[in-house]
Amino acid sequence: MAKRQALEPLEDVIDAPSPASKRARVEDEDMQSPAPVNGASTNGHLMSPRPQDRDKIDILGADAEEHAELEEAGALPQDEDEDAEDSAVTAPRRQAAPEEGYTDLYLDTIDRKVLDFDFEKLCSVTLSNINVYACLVCGKYYQGRGPKSQAYFHALEEGHHVYVNMETKKVYVLPEGYEVLSKSLEDIKFVVDPRLSRDEVARLDTEPKVSWDLTNKEYIPGFVGMNNIKANDYFNVVVQALSHVVPLRNFFMLEDLSARPQIAQRFSTLVRKIWNPRAFKSHVSPHELLQEIALRSSKRFTLTDQSDPVEFLSWFLNHLHLAVGGSKTKPGSSIVQKVFQGSLKIESQEITARADAGDRLRFEDAAVQTEISRFLVLTLDLPPAPLFQDALERNMIPQVPLSTILNKYDGMRPQEKMKNRVRYRLLHPLPPYLLFHIKRFSKNKFVSERNPTIVTFPVRSLDMSLYVEPNPKIHPPGDSIWYDLVANITHEAVKKKDDSVEGEQESKVWRVQLRDRSRDDWWGIQDLFVEKERGETLFTKESYVQVWERRRTPSTKAKDKGKAKAS
Repeated sequence: MAKRQALEPLEDVIDAPSPASKRARVEDEDMQSPAPVNGASTNGHLMSPRPQDRDKIDILGADAEEHAELEEAGALPQDEDEDAEDSAVTAPRRQAAPEEGYTDLYLDTIDRKVLDFDFEKLCSVTLSNINVYACLVCGKYYQGRGPKSQAYFHALEEGHHVYVNMETKKVYVLPEGYEVLSKSLEDIKFVVDPRLSRDEVARLDTEPKVSWDLTNKEYIPGFVGMNNIKANDYFNVVVQALSHVVPLRNFFMLEDLSARPQIAQRFSTLVRKIWNPRAFKSHVSPHELLQEIALRSSKRFTLTDQSDPVEFLSWFLNHLHLAVGGSKTKPGSSIVQKVFQGSLKIESQEITARADAGDRLRFEDAAVQTEISRFLVLTLDLPPAPLFQDALERNMIPQVPLSTILNKYDGMRPQEKMKNRVRYRLLHPLPPYLLFHIKRFSKNKFVSERNPTIVTFPVRSLDMSLYVEPNPKIHPPGDSIWYDLVANITHEAVKKKDDSVEGEQESKVWRVQLRDRSRDDWWGIQDLFVEKERGETLFTKESYVQVWERRRTPSTKAKDKGKAKAS
């Protein structure tokens, strides 16, 4: 059947075939139609109007009048025969640019307060991560912008018209499809992917800066809260500490990692958002990086189960080393190893004993074996905690200086390890940053125990020359090697009532203390809570992981300049 327009005059369709089935039409034809009255023709089964009513009905006139009104309103095409065979419903015409005078159309519907680009870029309908757009009106993610895409349907159904491509950072208006080139959207593009210049990154530690979010809340770039989605506080403290290691931070803020694995790209994005001076919110969410870590670690580290920060730190540094092009065999082949890796001399001697003729047990001295090993994290052992109460029947928490537990690496005090006697000594050159793990937790076949001993330490001027084997070619003997504290991860045991047999269970709460170089202050961060702290009282917490930075002396600065010129 030929297609016709919806408003076709009635006199042209009287002889048109009926849309009914063939059987129905045959039955209708077999039926005898009534005879015409006064020579008037009938319309199907309808009888012609009576003579007295014929003058009152003017169907053709009414149709012509309605047709003229529609044509005047512009609802009908100029040429009625044009596109007669086209479908009545067609997609809107795609525009390459907005109409003249409508450059800022729909931009007033953008709601910056609902925009949150920290979550994984997945379409909310198809869960695809390919060609994802974010709606700037409601903040949801949708795939594509073509006539059959999810973003296109969302624009028609909800009336949300402005979208940004999460990869190219280009903004489009849908369903028209043209790109928006307004400068007023540059702040949104910057929040999607914050990028600072080399000069801006170099001034992060020298110029004190204060910023405000969209709710007029004050925050300091680099010292922002991090969302604890469920139980990922162990992850938050490690990322916060690593984001304040200057060489590592600068590398991931400035280098182009688009060709690297996702774990390196997402860590780079998170570090840049932590230091973003123009953020919409005064906190960040690590959801994207957590999803990638859960995938790469086969769900060993997730956001639903709490893990140990040291275990995660070791795993993360090794995978980050490989992600940025590091080698498994060649030392110092990535920025991670250049910053944290050092050398350690291990001397081991087997403990032997035999009985002589008089049945007396006599020890023999075995040969000493020497091994050079490389490390990223140094483990420090705490002395055993007291088991009994003191004379006043109080459980006193013991204290130990950091220098005492560092004596493990002086090369003189032996330790028993399995059937061997072992001594440790650090070797030159020491890395620019040292990671200390203060071992507080031990497990046996029955329970897991925690050592609550407090470690006292200075926040500045820790001399590491006492624990390094002298090497005149690298460092003058007798000269101090000063390190300053950068970050301190602490543990707190919180008792929670439980309905189980044990009654009360201890839950672990992780917190990080960070140094603000530009102000010479300290900030404590626990998930979303950020507060100022005093450097003199940092040691009162149960320190678990410490990050120390080697102080740059005039000699080391000259060496760094020589290396820069050579490179």
